[in-house]
Amino acid sequence: MFWRMVTKTLIRQRGKMLMIAFTVILGVSLSTAMMNVMLGVGDKVNRELKVYGANITVRHKDAALMNDLYGLSGQGVNDKFLQEEDVLKLKSIFWGFNILDFAPMLEGHAELQGEDVQLVGTWPEKHAVLSTGEELHTGLKALRTWWEISGEWLSEDDNDAVMIGRELADSHNIHAGDTITLSGKSYTVKGVFNDGGNDDSKILMTLPAVQDIMNLHGRVSTIEVSALTTPDNDLARKAAQDPRSLSPDEYETWYCTAYVSAICHQIQEVIRDGVAKPVRQVAESEGTILNKTTLLMVLITILSSIGSALAISNLITASVIERSQELGLLKALGAYNWQIVLLVLLEVMITGLFGGILGYFLGIGFAQIIGQTVFGSYIEIARMVILIVAVILFFVTVLGSIPAIRYLTALKPTEVLHGK
Repeated sequence: MFWRMVTKTLIRQRGKMLMIAFTVILGVSLSTAMMNVMLGVGDKVNRELKVYGANITVRHKDAALMNDLYGLSGQGVNDKFLQEEDVLKLKSIFWGFNILDFAPMLEGHAELQGEDVQLVGTWPEKHAVLSTGEELHTGLKALRTWWEISGEWLSEDDNDAVMIGRELADSHNIHAGDTITLSGKSYTVKGVFNDGGNDDSKILMTLPAVQDIMNLHGRVSTIEVSALTTPDNDLARKAAQDPRSLSPDEYETWYCTAYVSAICHQIQEVIRDGVAKPVRQVAESEGTILNKTTLLMVLITILSSIGSALAISNLITASVIERSQELGLLKALGAYNWQIVLLVLLEVMITGLFGGILGYFLGIGFAQIIGQTVFGSYIEIARMVILIVAVILFFVTVLGSIPAIRYLTALKPTEVLHGK
Protein backbone atom coordinates (compact mmCIF):
# COMPACT_ATOMS: atom_id res chain seq x y z
CA MET A 1 0.00 0.00 0.00
CA PHE A 2 2.77 2.42 0.99
CA TRP A 3 4.79 1.88 -2.19
CA ARG A 4 1.64 2.06 -4.30
CA MET A 5 0.95 5.50 -2.84
CA VAL A 6 4.53 6.59 -3.61
CA THR A 7 4.26 5.36 -7.21
CA LYS A 8 0.86 6.98 -7.76
CA THR A 9 2.11 10.30 -6.38
CA LEU A 10 5.18 10.26 -8.62
CA ILE A 11 2.97 9.68 -11.65
CA ARG A 12 0.27 12.16 -10.66
CA GLN A 13 2.73 14.86 -9.64
CA ARG A 14 5.15 14.13 -12.49
CA GLY A 15 5.29 17.79 -13.57
CA LYS A 16 6.58 19.03 -10.22
CA MET A 17 8.74 15.94 -9.74
CA LEU A 18 10.38 16.56 -13.11
CA MET A 19 11.05 20.15 -12.06
CA ILE A 20 12.65 18.87 -8.83
CA ALA A 21 14.72 16.37 -10.83
CA PHE A 22 15.78 19.13 -13.26
CA THR A 23 16.85 21.34 -10.34
CA VAL A 24 18.88 18.48 -8.87
CA ILE A 25 20.46 17.76 -12.26
CA LEU A 26 21.65 21.35 -12.57
CA GLY A 27 23.03 21.48 -9.02
CA VAL A 28 24.71 18.08 -9.11
CA SER A 29 26.20 18.57 -12.59
CA LEU A 30 27.76 21.88 -11.55
CA SER A 31 29.07 20.45 -8.26
CA THR A 32 30.47 17.37 -10.02
CA ALA A 33 32.22 19.43 -12.67
CA MET A 34 33.70 21.90 -10.16
CA MET A 35 34.95 19.21 -7.76
CA ASN A 36 36.53 17.09 -10.49
CA VAL A 37 38.25 20.16 -11.92
CA MET A 38 39.27 21.28 -8.42
CA LEU A 39 40.82 17.90 -7.58
CA GLY A 40 42.51 17.51 -10.95
CA VAL A 41 43.48 21.07 -11.65
CA GLY A 42 46.58 21.40 -9.41
CA ASP A 43 49.20 20.04 -11.81
CA LYS A 44 47.49 21.61 -14.80
CA VAL A 45 47.50 25.08 -13.24
CA ASN A 46 51.13 24.61 -12.23
CA ARG A 47 52.04 23.58 -15.77
CA GLU A 48 50.32 26.66 -17.15
CA LEU A 49 52.28 28.83 -14.69
CA LYS A 50 55.60 27.38 -15.84
CA VAL A 51 55.68 30.07 -18.54
CA TYR A 52 57.01 32.29 -15.73
CA GLY A 53 60.22 30.28 -15.64
CA ALA A 54 62.11 28.35 -13.00
CA ASN A 55 60.89 28.24 -9.42
CA ILE A 56 64.06 26.72 -7.90
CA THR A 57 67.68 27.84 -8.22
CA VAL A 58 70.66 25.67 -7.24
CA ARG A 59 74.07 27.20 -6.42
CA HIS A 60 77.27 26.08 -4.77
CA LYS A 61 76.91 26.56 -1.02
CA ASP A 62 79.72 29.15 -0.88
CA ALA A 63 78.26 31.14 -3.79
CA ALA A 64 74.81 30.99 -2.17
CA LEU A 65 76.30 32.34 1.08
CA MET A 66 77.87 35.28 -0.73
CA ASN A 67 74.63 36.00 -2.50
CA ASP A 68 72.58 35.84 0.73
CA LEU A 69 74.99 38.00 2.74
CA TYR A 70 76.11 40.55 0.18
CA GLY A 71 73.90 40.12 -2.86
CA LEU A 72 76.91 39.12 -4.95
CA SER A 73 76.81 36.53 -7.72
CA GLY A 74 78.50 35.61 -10.96
CA GLN A 75 82.06 35.22 -12.13
CA GLY A 76 84.70 36.60 -9.76
CA VAL A 77 82.68 36.25 -6.56
CA ASN A 78 84.31 32.93 -5.69
CA ASP A 79 85.96 29.98 -7.39
CA LYS A 80 83.45 27.35 -6.27
CA PHE A 81 81.31 25.64 -8.91
CA LEU A 82 78.88 22.76 -9.24
CA GLN A 83 79.67 19.69 -11.31
CA GLU A 84 77.94 19.42 -14.69
CA GLU A 85 77.82 15.64 -14.34
CA ASP A 86 75.53 16.01 -11.32
CA VAL A 87 72.85 17.94 -13.20
CA LEU A 88 71.01 14.93 -14.62
CA LYS A 89 70.79 13.49 -11.09
CA LEU A 90 67.89 15.91 -10.53
CA LYS A 91 65.62 13.32 -12.14
CA SER A 92 66.70 10.66 -9.64
CA ILE A 93 65.19 12.28 -6.54
CA PHE A 94 61.95 11.08 -4.94
CA TRP A 95 60.00 13.86 -6.70
CA GLY A 96 61.99 13.59 -9.94
CA PHE A 97 58.80 13.13 -11.91
CA ASN A 98 57.68 16.59 -10.76
CA ILE A 99 60.80 18.23 -12.16
CA LEU A 100 59.68 19.33 -15.60
CA ASP A 101 62.66 21.24 -16.98
CA PHE A 102 66.08 22.39 -15.86
CA ALA A 103 69.16 24.03 -17.30
CA PRO A 104 72.70 24.50 -15.90
CA MET A 105 74.25 27.96 -16.30
CA LEU A 106 77.86 29.17 -16.32
CA GLU A 107 78.56 32.90 -16.29
CA GLY A 108 81.67 34.41 -17.83
CA HIS A 109 83.04 37.52 -19.51
CA ALA A 110 84.53 38.32 -22.91
CA GLU A 111 85.40 41.38 -25.00
CA LEU A 112 83.02 42.49 -27.75
CA GLN A 113 84.13 45.44 -29.91
CA GLY A 114 86.29 46.74 -27.06
CA GLU A 115 83.55 46.36 -24.44
CA ASP A 116 83.44 43.81 -21.62
CA VAL A 117 80.24 41.77 -21.96
CA GLN A 118 78.70 39.04 -19.85
CA LEU A 119 78.41 35.54 -21.26
CA VAL A 120 75.94 32.89 -20.16
CA GLY A 121 76.61 29.29 -21.11
CA THR A 122 73.75 26.81 -20.85
CA TRP A 123 71.97 23.89 -22.42
CA PRO A 124 69.72 25.56 -25.00
CA GLU A 125 68.26 22.12 -25.64
CA LYS A 126 69.40 18.86 -24.13
CA HIS A 127 68.46 15.33 -25.05
CA ALA A 128 69.74 12.59 -22.78
CA VAL A 129 69.03 9.00 -21.81
CA LEU A 130 69.09 8.42 -18.04
CA SER A 131 70.42 5.31 -16.34
CA THR A 132 66.81 4.17 -15.86
CA GLY A 133 66.29 4.15 -19.62
CA GLU A 134 64.09 7.22 -19.49
CA GLU A 135 64.63 9.72 -22.29
CA LEU A 136 64.92 13.33 -21.25
CA HIS A 137 64.45 16.50 -23.26
CA THR A 138 65.07 19.73 -21.40
CA GLY A 139 67.03 22.98 -21.59
CA LEU A 140 66.74 26.74 -21.35
CA LYS A 141 64.37 26.95 -24.31
CA ALA A 142 61.67 25.28 -22.21
CA LEU A 143 62.35 27.72 -19.34
CA ARG A 144 62.24 30.90 -21.44
CA THR A 145 59.00 30.45 -23.31
CA TRP A 146 58.22 34.18 -23.09
CA TRP A 147 61.35 35.29 -24.98
CA GLU A 148 60.76 37.06 -28.28
CA ILE A 149 63.25 35.62 -30.76
CA SER A 150 64.47 37.26 -33.95
CA GLY A 151 66.21 34.45 -35.80
CA GLU A 152 66.55 30.98 -34.26
CA TRP A 153 67.31 29.31 -30.95
CA LEU A 154 70.69 27.70 -30.43
CA SER A 155 70.75 23.94 -30.77
CA GLU A 156 72.59 21.52 -28.52
CA ASP A 157 75.70 21.41 -30.73
CA ASP A 158 75.91 25.08 -31.78
CA ASN A 159 79.26 25.67 -30.08
CA ASP A 160 80.28 28.20 -32.74
CA ALA A 161 77.08 30.27 -32.53
CA VAL A 162 75.55 32.68 -30.05
CA MET A 163 72.31 34.44 -29.21
CA ILE A 164 72.51 38.06 -28.18
CA GLY A 165 70.21 40.13 -26.00
CA ARG A 166 68.15 42.85 -27.68
CA GLU A 167 69.71 45.74 -25.70
CA LEU A 168 73.27 44.63 -26.45
CA ALA A 169 72.43 43.92 -30.10
CA ASP A 170 70.92 47.39 -30.61
CA SER A 171 73.87 49.16 -28.96
CA HIS A 172 76.35 47.39 -31.27
CA ASN A 173 74.09 47.24 -34.37
CA ILE A 174 74.17 43.43 -34.44
CA HIS A 175 71.52 41.33 -36.20
CA ALA A 176 70.76 37.65 -36.64
CA GLY A 177 73.14 36.17 -39.20
CA ASP A 178 76.03 38.52 -38.38
CA THR A 179 79.43 37.34 -37.21
CA ILE A 180 81.02 38.65 -34.01
CA THR A 181 84.39 38.09 -32.36
CA LEU A 182 84.69 37.10 -28.71
CA SER A 183 88.08 36.52 -27.10
CA GLY A 184 89.71 36.21 -30.52
CA LYS A 185 87.25 33.66 -31.90
CA SER A 186 84.46 34.26 -34.41
CA TYR A 187 80.87 33.26 -33.67
CA THR A 188 77.72 33.41 -35.78
CA VAL A 189 74.77 35.30 -34.27
CA LYS A 190 71.98 32.78 -34.67
CA GLY A 191 69.30 34.85 -32.98
CA VAL A 192 68.48 37.99 -31.02
CA PHE A 193 66.29 37.55 -27.93
CA ASN A 194 64.16 40.00 -26.00
CA ASP A 195 63.88 39.03 -22.33
CA GLY A 196 62.54 42.30 -20.97
CA GLY A 197 65.06 42.19 -18.11
CA ASN A 198 68.77 42.11 -17.30
CA ASP A 199 69.43 39.24 -19.72
CA ASP A 200 68.95 41.65 -22.65
CA SER A 201 72.51 42.87 -22.09
CA LYS A 202 74.05 39.37 -22.16
CA ILE A 203 75.26 36.90 -24.76
CA LEU A 204 73.90 33.36 -24.64
CA MET A 205 76.12 30.46 -25.70
CA THR A 206 76.22 26.71 -25.31
CA LEU A 207 77.68 25.49 -22.04
CA PRO A 208 80.80 23.85 -23.61
CA ALA A 209 81.58 27.11 -25.47
CA VAL A 210 81.67 29.21 -22.27
CA GLN A 211 83.51 26.45 -20.41
CA ASP A 212 86.23 26.62 -23.08
CA ILE A 213 86.47 30.42 -22.90
CA MET A 214 86.64 30.40 -19.07
CA ASN A 215 88.72 27.20 -18.91
CA LEU A 216 86.16 25.68 -16.54
CA HIS A 217 85.45 22.34 -18.17
CA GLY A 218 82.71 20.34 -16.47
CA ARG A 219 81.72 23.22 -14.19
CA VAL A 220 78.47 25.18 -13.82
CA SER A 221 77.64 28.10 -11.53
CA THR A 222 73.88 27.67 -11.15
CA ILE A 223 71.06 25.34 -12.14
CA GLU A 224 67.58 26.65 -12.86
CA VAL A 225 64.81 24.14 -12.12
CA SER A 226 61.11 24.20 -12.95
CA ALA A 227 59.13 21.82 -10.73
CA LEU A 228 55.49 21.08 -10.00
CA THR A 229 54.91 21.89 -6.34
CA THR A 230 52.20 21.75 -3.70
CA PRO A 231 51.24 25.07 -2.01
CA ASP A 232 52.96 25.54 1.35
CA ASN A 233 51.16 25.01 4.64
CA ASP A 234 52.31 25.29 8.26
CA LEU A 235 54.25 22.01 8.03
CA ALA A 236 56.10 23.14 4.90
CA ARG A 237 56.95 26.51 6.43
CA LYS A 238 58.22 24.81 9.60
CA ALA A 239 60.37 22.43 7.55
CA ALA A 240 61.73 25.30 5.45
CA GLN A 241 63.15 26.83 8.63
CA ASP A 242 64.81 23.61 9.81
CA PRO A 243 63.86 20.05 8.71
CA ARG A 244 65.56 18.72 11.87
CA SER A 245 62.85 20.35 13.98
CA LEU A 246 60.25 17.94 12.56
CA SER A 247 59.12 14.81 14.34
CA PRO A 248 59.63 11.51 12.45
CA ASP A 249 56.00 11.45 11.32
CA GLU A 250 56.10 15.10 10.27
CA TYR A 251 59.35 14.56 8.40
CA GLU A 252 57.93 11.59 6.50
CA THR A 253 54.79 13.54 5.56
CA TRP A 254 56.82 16.57 4.48
CA TYR A 255 59.41 14.54 2.55
CA CYS A 256 56.71 12.61 0.67
CA THR A 257 54.74 15.72 -0.30
CA ALA A 258 55.76 17.91 -3.24
CA TYR A 259 56.37 21.05 -1.20
CA VAL A 260 58.98 23.30 -2.79
CA SER A 261 61.07 23.03 0.39
CA ALA A 262 60.96 19.20 0.23
CA ILE A 263 62.04 19.19 -3.41
CA CYS A 264 64.87 21.64 -2.61
CA HIS A 265 65.99 19.37 0.24
CA GLN A 266 66.05 16.33 -2.05
CA ILE A 267 67.96 18.24 -4.73
CA GLN A 268 70.65 19.04 -2.16
CA GLU A 269 70.95 15.32 -1.46
CA VAL A 270 72.09 14.59 -5.04
CA ILE A 271 73.92 17.79 -6.07
CA ARG A 272 77.34 17.87 -4.43
CA ASP A 273 77.90 21.02 -2.34
CA GLY A 274 74.69 22.45 -3.79
CA VAL A 275 72.15 24.68 -2.06
CA ALA A 276 68.68 24.72 -3.62
CA LYS A 277 66.39 27.64 -2.89
CA PRO A 278 62.95 28.49 -4.22
CA VAL A 279 62.43 31.58 -6.33
CA ARG A 280 59.86 32.94 -3.91
CA GLN A 281 58.12 35.31 -6.33
CA VAL A 282 57.32 32.39 -8.65
CA ALA A 283 56.75 29.66 -6.05
CA GLU A 284 54.45 31.79 -3.88
CA SER A 285 52.46 33.11 -6.84
CA GLU A 286 51.85 29.53 -8.00
CA GLY A 287 50.51 28.55 -4.57
CA THR A 288 48.42 31.72 -4.28
CA ILE A 289 46.81 31.29 -7.70
CA LEU A 290 46.12 27.60 -7.07
CA ASN A 291 44.58 28.30 -3.65
CA LYS A 292 42.39 31.06 -5.07
CA THR A 293 41.30 28.84 -7.96
CA THR A 294 40.38 26.08 -5.52
CA LEU A 295 38.52 28.54 -3.28
CA LEU A 296 36.56 29.85 -6.25
CA MET A 297 35.45 26.35 -7.22
CA VAL A 298 34.47 25.52 -3.63
CA LEU A 299 32.38 28.70 -3.46
CA ILE A 300 30.66 27.86 -6.76
CA THR A 301 29.86 24.37 -5.42
CA ILE A 302 28.46 25.78 -2.16
CA LEU A 303 26.38 28.44 -3.90
CA SER A 304 24.98 25.95 -6.42
CA SER A 305 24.00 23.63 -3.55
CA ILE A 306 22.27 26.48 -1.69
CA GLY A 307 20.44 27.48 -4.88
CA SER A 308 19.31 23.90 -5.46
CA ALA A 309 18.06 23.61 -1.86
CA LEU A 310 16.02 26.81 -2.17
CA ALA A 311 14.51 25.72 -5.49
CA ILE A 312 13.69 22.25 -4.15
CA SER A 313 12.17 23.83 -1.03
CA ASN A 314 9.77 25.93 -3.09
CA LEU A 315 8.80 23.03 -5.35
CA ILE A 316 8.20 20.57 -2.50
CA THR A 317 6.22 23.09 -0.47
CA ALA A 318 4.05 23.89 -3.50
CA SER A 319 3.48 20.17 -4.08
CA VAL A 320 2.52 19.55 -0.43
CA ILE A 321 0.13 22.53 -0.37
CA GLU A 322 -1.50 21.23 -3.54
CA ARG A 323 -1.95 17.81 -1.89
CA SER A 324 -3.03 19.18 1.49
CA GLN A 325 -6.51 17.56 1.34
CA GLU A 326 -5.02 14.19 0.44
CA LEU A 327 -2.49 14.40 3.26
CA GLY A 328 -5.14 15.72 5.67
CA LEU A 329 -7.30 12.70 4.85
CA LEU A 330 -4.38 10.40 5.67
CA LYS A 331 -4.06 12.12 9.03
CA ALA A 332 -7.80 11.80 9.64
CA LEU A 333 -7.56 8.06 8.90
CA GLY A 334 -4.93 7.68 11.63
CA ALA A 335 -1.59 8.21 9.86
CA TYR A 336 1.13 9.62 12.10
CA ASN A 337 3.08 12.72 11.19
CA TRP A 338 6.31 10.75 10.78
CA GLN A 339 4.62 8.38 8.34
CA ILE A 340 3.42 11.23 6.14
CA VAL A 341 6.79 12.95 6.37
CA LEU A 342 8.50 9.69 5.38
CA LEU A 343 6.12 9.38 2.43
CA VAL A 344 6.96 12.86 1.14
CA LEU A 345 10.69 12.49 1.80
CA LEU A 346 10.80 9.14 0.00
CA GLU A 347 9.09 10.65 -3.03
CA VAL A 348 11.59 13.49 -3.09
CA MET A 349 14.56 11.16 -2.48
CA ILE A 350 13.59 8.91 -5.40
CA THR A 351 13.23 11.95 -7.64
CA GLY A 352 16.50 13.38 -6.33
CA LEU A 353 18.34 10.07 -6.88
CA PHE A 354 17.17 9.98 -10.50
CA GLY A 355 18.25 13.59 -11.00
CA GLY A 356 21.52 13.03 -9.14
CA ILE A 357 22.58 10.13 -11.39
CA LEU A 358 21.85 12.10 -14.56
CA GLY A 359 23.49 15.20 -13.07
CA TYR A 360 26.66 13.31 -12.16
CA PHE A 361 27.26 12.05 -15.69
CA LEU A 362 26.36 15.44 -17.12
CA GLY A 363 28.88 17.02 -14.70
CA ILE A 364 31.59 14.62 -15.92
CA GLY A 365 30.94 15.93 -19.42
CA PHE A 366 31.13 19.55 -18.22
CA ALA A 367 34.44 18.80 -16.47
CA GLN A 368 35.95 17.45 -19.69
CA ILE A 369 34.73 20.48 -21.64
CA ILE A 370 36.40 22.76 -19.07
CA GLY A 371 39.59 20.67 -19.19
CA GLN A 372 39.79 20.76 -22.98
CA THR A 373 38.85 24.44 -23.27
CA VAL A 374 41.08 25.82 -20.49
CA PHE A 375 43.95 23.33 -20.19
CA GLY A 376 43.85 21.44 -23.50
CA SER A 377 43.65 18.05 -21.76
CA TYR A 378 41.14 15.77 -20.09
CA ILE A 379 40.32 16.03 -16.39
CA GLU A 380 40.92 12.82 -14.46
CA ILE A 381 37.72 11.59 -12.82
CA ALA A 382 38.01 11.38 -9.02
CA ARG A 383 36.00 8.55 -7.49
CA MET A 384 35.68 10.33 -4.18
CA VAL A 385 33.47 12.90 -5.93
CA ILE A 386 30.70 10.29 -6.08
CA LEU A 387 30.59 10.08 -2.28
CA ILE A 388 30.83 13.86 -1.87
CA VAL A 389 28.03 14.44 -4.39
CA ALA A 390 25.86 11.81 -2.67
CA VAL A 391 26.32 13.54 0.71
CA ILE A 392 25.60 16.97 -0.80
CA LEU A 393 22.50 15.62 -2.56
CA PHE A 394 21.20 14.06 0.67
CA PHE A 395 21.59 17.21 2.72
CA VAL A 396 20.28 19.49 -0.04
CA THR A 397 17.17 17.33 -0.36
CA VAL A 398 16.60 17.15 3.39
CA LEU A 399 17.20 20.87 3.93
CA GLY A 400 14.97 21.70 1.00
CA SER A 401 12.21 19.59 2.52
CA ILE A 402 12.23 21.30 5.94
CA PRO A 403 9.61 23.99 5.10
CA ALA A 404 7.29 21.31 3.67
CA ILE A 405 7.83 19.11 6.75
CA ARG A 406 6.94 22.00 9.06
CA TYR A 407 3.80 22.62 7.03
CA LEU A 408 2.86 18.92 7.25
CA THR A 409 3.29 18.70 11.01
CA ALA A 410 1.15 21.83 11.49
CA LEU A 411 -1.54 20.66 9.06
CA LYS A 412 -4.96 20.12 10.72
CA PRO A 413 -7.21 17.56 8.98
CA THR A 414 -10.50 19.26 10.04
CA GLU A 415 -9.47 22.54 8.41
CA VAL A 416 -8.12 21.23 5.11
CA LEU A 417 -10.94 18.74 4.64
CA HIS A 418 -13.41 21.65 4.97
CA GLY A 419 -11.47 23.63 2.38
CA LYS A 420 -9.96 26.11 4.84
